[in-house]
Amino acid sequence: MSESPKRFVQEGEQIHETNAWTHNEWLCRPDLVAAEKLLMVRATMPGGHCHPFHRHPHREEIIHVLSGRAEQWVGNEYRILGPGEIAHLPAGVVHATYNPFPETLVFHAILSPAKLPDDLAAAVDPEDVSDQEPWASLRNGMTPCRML
Repeated sequence: MSESPKRFVQEGEQIHETNAWTHNEWLCRPDLVAAEKLLMVRATMPGGHCHPFHRHPHREEIIHVLSGRAEQWVGNEYRILGPGEIAHLPAGVVHATYNPFPETLVFHAILSPAKLPDDLAAAVDPEDVSDQEPWASLRNGMTPCRML
């Protein structure tokens, strides 16, 4: 059944990818549904792994924990988030998601907008700042981060 515009994403229709930080299941993005303002991904992060300090220059984001626990940083402060808890990340704010725990972390990342004007779309996103201060030393003495 052809839908125009597409309104549903059902089992088997998600877009799967793995990057350096997480295994991803894209649930909402413009090549899946007629979304211009929202991106949504279900991310799976093994224990001991992370998405180190970065920022999205022109997108705000919500991290919503589904299972496991996240050491979620927003700027230079963090909280341990569990299932049902969120962090709101304004556009341009440096943040990071660490999983120093043995269990797997599964979370939704919801970002807006999905589509950026051409002049903003050229910006690196996400922009890695993990080698810059204060981010490079902010977690000194804490469980080190591994990437996939």
